[in-house]
Amino acid sequence: MVDAAEAVADAGAEAYPRIVAALIRVTGDWTLAEDCAQEALASALQRWPRDGVPGNPGGWLMTAARNRAVDVLRRAEVERRRLRDLALLTDPEPPTGTEGDVVDDRLRLVFTCCHPALALEARVALTLRTVAGVPTADIARAFLVSESTMTRRITRAKTRIAAAGIPYRVPTGPALVERLPGVLAVLYLLFTRGYDADGEPAFADEAIRLAWLLDRLMPDQPEVAGLLALFLLQNSRRAARRDPAGDLLTLDEQDRSRWDHAAIGEGVAALDRAGHGPYALQARIAAAHATAPTAAETDWAAIAGCYDELARIRPTPVIRLNRAVAHGYAHGPAAGLALVAEARAGGALDGFPPALAAQAELTARHGDPVRAAALFRAAADLVGSDPERRALLRRAGELDR
Repeated sequence: MVDAAEAVADAGAEAYPRIVAALIRVTGDWTLAEDCAQEALASALQRWPRDGVPGNPGGWLMTAARNRAVDVLRRAEVERRRLRDLALLTDPEPPTGTEGDVVDDRLRLVFTCCHPALALEARVALTLRTVAGVPTADIARAFLVSESTMTRRITRAKTRIAAAGIPYRVPTGPALVERLPGVLAVLYLLFTRGYDADGEPAFADEAIRLAWLLDRLMPDQPEVAGLLALFLLQNSRRAARRDPAGDLLTLDEQDRSRWDHAAIGEGVAALDRAGHGPYALQARIAAAHATAPTAAETDWAAIAGCYDELARIRPTPVIRLNRAVAHGYAHGPAAGLALVAEARAGGALDGFPPALAAQAELTARHGDPVRAAALFRAAADLVGSDPERRALLRRAGELDR
């Protein structure tokens, strides 16, 4: 029974977003699509422990969700065309053929969720919930609101899409360019959700897959190439980020032979087509790390230069903090600490664990291990991730020796 429940959870994580997107495409009914996908999962929890896990779990879930939708639509006496189209759905695999190679249901769904008629927060939340299947409670925590508030926001967004007649398609021409920044922002957040210390890797994989599709759809958009390059270069290190005990490893501690060098090559190739926008600049920073043979050979001067330019485009406190760290490695810890103080001026980064950790590392390199250890412990008290907490405490312990 435990194995069957785990199989349902695994299959649901992979198939649920595909099923919801496919049902929305055919029925145009967001609530129906999500309800049928949920009922398919509930049915699997009842039947798989008794009947065994099917050979194609995702296909089983798609069939169950499709059959449930057919039943609902029949009872509602909807038009025969929708029923006929719905009956053609078989499994959650991406469509094949010329159109399916570039545009699939989820990419259409991303552009629908990112329509400018919706507020930015609603676009992000709706995409995370519908495309990636992120639980509403998790989205609410990311936006610092209650789950009930986020549920209402998502419901209002769906209602707005239906009332405004927003089409379920990828736009063309000027509308495509206009909608692009919102789509890129959503994919960036989706990737971050999967790449964070406690993130779900499937989210990062989904963001990469959609970025590939978007890059094929818009090969002349340099910032799309920059975003794809950033994803590939960052994700190339995923297998080496933890030690055998599951604890996080810093870049200089990682076994670089375990990095995905094929993905690094693809990322560098995509970067050749990128411009100088914020995603491209972040990708160039990631490339400097990914292509360095050793940590000691990292081109910190180039990284600091990229952060200088990035801070001019987006002078956020976090970017200014990262710029301070880069300058600390490129030009010495004293220079880095001075920039950390600037970034933290006015309390912008109060209570932000990475700010304390960055200050701690620069303080240690500046020759004050006692103060640095205390800062690492203060950062550990604030983080919500156990792997991050253990890594910070381990670093503090090293300084105590």
